[in-house]
Amino acid sequence: MKEILSTYKDKVRLVIKHMPYKYRDFAFISAEAALAARDQGKFWEMHWMLHERFPKLDRESLISYAQELGLDMKRFRNDLENMKHMDHIQADLKLSRDLDLYSTPTFYINGIKAVGDRPLESFKSIIDKELESSARE
Repeated sequence: MKEILSTYKDKVRLVIKHMPYKYRDFAFISAEAALAARDQGKFWEMHWMLHERFPKLDRESLISYAQELGLDMKRFRNDLENMKHMDHIQADLKLSRDLDLYSTPTFYINGIKAVGDRPLESFKSIIDKELESSARE
């Protein structure tokens, strides 16, 4: 996904919605960690770090990642402890249910649904077609 963002720069926008599975041990706290980092201006750095370092998403690892990113640790720990962003996470989960989504990752590219990990070329093909179509309008 990083390559897509760098390739298409200002032509695409990536919006993340959190859909933590209740049966995954660290799903909710990982979503909380990303949103707590967002509050300190480091969402994308934390987001990519969580993906790159999966499955090490336990509390101690999340705290270590926050330290590595230079976050205010008192604030970060407090956010994790209180699950400050649970309403946001629950709203994202409701949206996923409303859209009948049950798989992650799921992407929408101008309304075209792409489910699961896909090769880079698959995304480029959809994006290129959509950009070409919008240029003709």
